[in-house]
Amino acid sequence: MTFSKDVFQDKRALVTGATQGIGAAIANRLAALGAHVTAVGLDHGDGSLDPGVQVRTADVSRGQDIDTLFQDIGELDIVVNCAGIIRRGAEHDPAVFEQVLAVNLTGTMRVCTAARERLKPRSGCIVNIASMLSFFGGSLVPAYSASKGGVAQLTKSLALAYAVDGIRVNAVAPGWIATPLTQALQDDPTRSGPILSRTPLGRWGTPKDVAEAVAFLCTPAAAFMTGVILPVDGGYLVA
Repeated sequence: MTFSKDVFQDKRALVTGATQGIGAAIANRLAALGAHVTAVGLDHGDGSLDPGVQVRTADVSRGQDIDTLFQDIGELDIVVNCAGIIRRGAEHDPAVFEQVLAVNLTGTMRVCTAARERLKPRSGCIVNIASMLSFFGGSLVPAYSASKGGVAQLTKSLALAYAVDGIRVNAVAPGWIATPLTQALQDDPTRSGPILSRTPLGRWGTPKDVAEAVAFLCTPAAAFMTGVILPVDGGYLVA
């Protein structure tokens, strides 16, 4: 147990993109630490969420969905923006490019805007999920790379804008994380080999690794941190 098991006791958290993968791990971790968590996804997911997590469906790229979602959401302490898509290869099509940005970047901004007044009374915090591709380019994923670069800059900008309300805004930038999304890479030695050889810690990350970093940024231990883009990558970025 990295943190006190009641560090988020009576705190209220909203996590988007949270019905599977990294988002589900974040939602479960916050709940395990005492938070009342609402997980938001396109559907009810793959069964990864713990029983105590409330599930709501919404598409962050649709303004009406977010308006409806927040109609009965009260004050919040924590918001985590994890909703994201990737369309390898197809992202050179401008229509696909726009779709990816609508979810990954504009969707993040949409949720932050809707959550601001609900976070303000509790001096809450936002954690956005960026990526290693916030720092690097990706030939097959121009939209994903651009969107995650945008998330990093959005995080810094909102950290400045929301500080007046006592709201901290940070981001976590995951490296190579073992999820179903990266399974093909994990299973291909010619592709996983170079990834692992460049990663100083010598392994794939796990959703739990990301969830622990998100939890840290939401705790009082990070009370003087805002505008931070925190890599969780086993050292990949500096190698």
